[in-house]
Amino acid sequence: MVYYCGYLMRKDWLLQRAADWGEPPTTATIDFIAMASRHVRVQTGVYCYTKFRRVKTVKGTVFWCIAFASNDPGEQLPTSAPSEEKYKALKEVLQREGPPLWYRAY
Repeated sequence: MVYYCGYLMRKDWLLQRAADWGEPPTTATIDFIAMASRHVRVQTGVYCYTKFRRVKTVKGTVFWCIAFASNDPGEQLPTSAPSEEKYKALKEVLQREGPPLWYRAY
């Protein structure tokens, strides 16, 4: 089973971020989600060493995740949680407390 270490984001939050940047809605919702993720990752300086993945919480809720690490070597991500300096800017933009957590791939 594949796991990712990262921060969760709801679909509606990502769509709102895209709208806040003046992107007009289209029928391609996934494009807006990917664009919003890319923008947040670039803005916070984590784009080059993170991936954008779907995950499921223990309760079974599906979220989008900006992943810093994975237990799957094929993902070409580290296998351990990142240092605070790598995730601090993203944590602040997402208004989260604490380090990224591990979640099961969806």
